[in-house]
Amino acid sequence: MFYIVLKYIITAGLIVLISELAKFSDKIGALTSALPLVTICVLFWLFFENQSTEKIANHSYYTFWYVLPTLPMFLLFPWIIKNWSFWPAIVLSIGFTVILFIVYVAVLKKFGIDLL
Repeated sequence: MFYIVLKYIITAGLIVLISELAKFSDKIGALTSALPLVTICVLFWLFFENQSTEKIANHSYYTFWYVLPTLPMFLLFPWIIKNWSFWPAIVLSIGFTVILFIVYVAVLKKFGIDLL
């Protein structure tokens, strides 16, 4: 139980730290949030929980493929929020990402990469 609580504290602490850095500086906050800190934490958690190297490697491999379709959201969101407001920007960005992900999965499947 202590281990799970520790995982929550460290992982939540990273998110709080990044949001506080973003208040201080847009660029430092963005740079910090762009780093794969949560993924690195997950890799550590898997390692410390004695998961197989195959499991850890698969996590890293699939993370790469899952990140790619989310990247356009970071260009779409700023444009929408400047022209409308936060809620439409977040909803449309998420919706666009979901649609893009569905198309992305279908295209990659034709190349032998199965993400689902």
